[in-house]
Amino acid sequence: MKYIENHLRETREIIDRLDTGAIDQLVKSLAALRDGNGRLFILGVGGSAAMASHAVNDFRKIAGFEAYSPADNVSELTARTNDDGWESVFAAWLKGSRLNRSDGVLIYSVGGGDRDRGISANIAAAIDYAKSVGAKVFGIVGRDGGHTARSADACLVIPTVNPDSVTPHTEAFQAVITHLVVSHPDLKQSEMKWEGEKAGIRSGD
Repeated sequence: MKYIENHLRETREIIDRLDTGAIDQLVKSLAALRDGNGRLFILGVGGSAAMASHAVNDFRKIAGFEAYSPADNVSELTARTNDDGWESVFAAWLKGSRLNRSDGVLIYSVGGGDRDRGISANIAAAIDYAKSVGAKVFGIVGRDGGHTARSADACLVIPTVNPDSVTPHTEAFQAVITHLVVSHPDLKQSEMKWEGEKAGIRSGD
């Protein structure tokens, strides 16, 4: 029970410490990207790759973006990794997608990428490529945010309240913040299923 109580206490503390100004900047920056007909490319590894795939659905269906993630094409992702190496895989994918100054790249990462330490170097390389072509970079990351927080045009760093629980909290809050963003009135274009059905929900359902 103690671990459960501590984890939930930490979750409440993170909520209280979230930078709402950074979230607002993220919403406004993404709205400007969409309104300029820019595409959104969403990158992550591990659990963050699953979040990237989930987010593509939400940004497209709820918020009206043209959005893509390499996590949704495992054949290309593994072929590029096998033939050219892991570090270049996202940058090469963005290049093949003709990333340009009208587009944006959204990073989900716990550490945010750090080439010097060899941690998520593919994320760092993708950010550098995006910046080189003038694309916008956004992030929802943990710890100090690494290369993402240093380079992004808009980034939310999930506060660290316990160094032993950085990964589970960061990945959990990636989902919380993404759902906040796509359902924000400045971005939401389509009603979600159960919100639209609430008048028909019967007591006890």
